[in-house]
Amino acid sequence: MSTAPVTATRTGHPAFAAALRSLDERLDVLREEGRYRRFVELERPAPGAPYVRLADGSARVVVDWCSNDYLGMSQHPAVVEAACQALAEHGVGSGGTRNIAGSHLLVRELEDELADLHCQEAALVFTSGFIANEASLRVLGSLLEGCVILSDERNHASMIDGIRSSRAQRAIFRHNDVEHLRELLEALPPEVPRIVAFESIYSMDGDFGPLRDLCAVAAEYGALTYLDETHAAGAYGHEGAGVAQALGVTDMLTVVQGSLAKGYGGLGGFIVGPATIIDTVRSHASGFIFTTSLPPAIAAAGLASVRHLRGSDSERAALTRSGRTLREAFARAGVTPMPSDSHILPVLVPGAERCRAVAQRLLNEHAIYVQPINYPSVPRGAERLRIAPTPAHSPAHAEALASALAELLRDVDDRSANGNGSANGNGSANGNGHASGNGHASGNGSANGQSAKQAM
Repeated sequence: MSTAPVTATRTGHPAFAAALRSLDERLDVLREEGRYRRFVELERPAPGAPYVRLADGSARVVVDWCSNDYLGMSQHPAVVEAACQALAEHGVGSGGTRNIAGSHLLVRELEDELADLHCQEAALVFTSGFIANEASLRVLGSLLEGCVILSDERNHASMIDGIRSSRAQRAIFRHNDVEHLRELLEALPPEVPRIVAFESIYSMDGDFGPLRDLCAVAAEYGALTYLDETHAAGAYGHEGAGVAQALGVTDMLTVVQGSLAKGYGGLGGFIVGPATIIDTVRSHASGFIFTTSLPPAIAAAGLASVRHLRGSDSERAALTRSGRTLREAFARAGVTPMPSDSHILPVLVPGAERCRAVAQRLLNEHAIYVQPINYPSVPRGAERLRIAPTPAHSPAHAEALASALAELLRDVDDRSANGNGSANGNGSANGNGHASGNGHASGNGSANGQSAKQAM
């Protein structure tokens, strides 16, 4: 079989060559703006969290400050054992979609556990949190005739994609602005079905949504509520059911979406809610119907993690301590993170090249891995380092990060003041991290500016 690239046999045609040139030009724009994604190749854990080993031939071990494995559950003995046992008993794959290959018992047990955890009638597991949001909001928005979806302007890209693809009418309220939501609901005809969609923790800013007030206004106007608990699942609430459980507002929510890939340390996403809604999504969502289901080992790991965190609060307590320790270290070093009461501490480093350079120097000079976040994940000019302390980070780790970051921020500021521009690195730490960009076109902006995904 020939190993020549397919493009080598086709670029002779003018139309094909023009198409590739057009795509190359778009990539060039990313490079020129400092937004081209270059992934850091690594091995984790090595020798264990929070350390990772660079796979660049150097075998350097560095401290990882940007993992979404918030509680370290990917390496918890009970979770690893459950996955290994299921792998040995059931093999690697699931055999196909649940509609064709059947629904594995472990997946059903996981769904039952999640529904019980969130005090809801039913649950549905997806292969990712992104698909859970996109598929569910698409179905609900398209099947509820005349539906209007009211969405926080900083909602995750997966929510935006689902809302947009549903072709339902959309109304965007200012971030966490309950009164603006009220105004939009008040303007709707009373007979129109409506869904209010928002998050509990906004992952690029680290701030909480005002869940109780949002739910109260939604209830006043007869709206369904759709809450994304992706970055809170497992990490908040006395059983890990999220911020809603921590605030005692579980009974005010219609649908809750969560991830198994962050606080729970595995892979997959889910929704929980009334049986009618869950069955509707199960029966109509292309992202569920036509996707191979979770492998048994992954389902077993998720189930073990959920069950463990329902009965153990030590991991969440350790996460809180680590966040407090890092905030104190930042204060001593003179580093000011963005306002955040959650476990996510972003530090603004405006300018894509400047942010990339700081991240690169942290890696090269201080053996600290933090991914730069820039447009379209966040607005231009609001580039940042998204830092996520975990229970594995010690006070010494926090002090080292704070000291190094303070030094580098002063250095790049001095360089900019002297007209030398930002420091250059070799680019291996450049990229946007999560594609969590918020952003609908609300036309009114916010304190931190509009984000990238504006076109609705």
